[in-house]
Amino acid sequence: MKLVQLIGEPWGDYGLIDSGGGRKLERYGDYRFIRPEPQAMWQPARQDWDAHGEFVPASDEDGGGRWQFSRDVPETGWPLRWEEVRFTAQTTPFRHLGFFPDMAPVWRWMREQVSDLSEPEVMNLFGYTGVGTLAMAAKHAKMVHVDASKKSVEAARGNAALSGLSDAPIRWLVEDAAKFAAREVRRGRRYDGILLDPPKYGRGPGKEVWQLEQSLPGLIADCRRLLDGDSRFLFLTVYAVRMSALAIGELVHQAFADLGGTVEAGELGVREEARGLSLPTAIFARWSR
Repeated sequence: MKLVQLIGEPWGDYGLIDSGGGRKLERYGDYRFIRPEPQAMWQPARQDWDAHGEFVPASDEDGGGRWQFSRDVPETGWPLRWEEVRFTAQTTPFRHLGFFPDMAPVWRWMREQVSDLSEPEVMNLFGYTGVGTLAMAAKHAKMVHVDASKKSVEAARGNAALSGLSDAPIRWLVEDAAKFAAREVRRGRRYDGILLDPPKYGRGPGKEVWQLEQSLPGLIADCRRLLDGDSRFLFLTVYAVRMSALAIGELVHQAFADLGGTVEAGELGVREEARGLSLPTAIFARWSR
């Protein structure tokens, strides 16, 4: 199994400006924000950070915290763009801003895997606000977008409208991801690709409990059943857990051993503009034909 890095580069509407001292300074369109980043253990390039707002974490280890603003920031968000996809960025109570910029190289990689198919069928589990779904739909993929949060699915539909993709072949589902995948297996469905970005802990719309370490192996097994010898990829990302890329890589490797192809694991990261260093953000494992 090969270990690799996927590093997101800055683009017009997003950049990691500087990082260090347990924080990071980012630009989201015309606005700049400071957020906690425990992995930025080095010193920042500059000390005079200027931002519209900063997320100040709570003192406990269970998360929480609040935004503090020094200048006006639109409460309902503002539009950003990645290639042909448009979406809304917004400060959320969970410290992020409505999308994950380190996923940009993942979106490109998924597009490459199905570039020779005229209408690939792809599923996005834990699809959140849908930027990954729209990145594929913009290249003529038939998408199934699944998230347990009605609010997130509504935001994803709004992003589809911003991108001019309201009429694209996308099924928007407010569902528990694991239960939906299991039902798709029973229906005999198959996909050309699957993207999944599970949380550490969560609850489905029917109060289903998701705990990553306990629930992930079963979900990966069902995803394998939804892919076949003609399928092209599976991409799994894992954030904010004490887990190794080697561990999830081996999980995917064992599940997909009978299909052949390639299994890789490694780290996602974002390139800092100030010095070009790479800030790690998540671990991943992927299978490709």
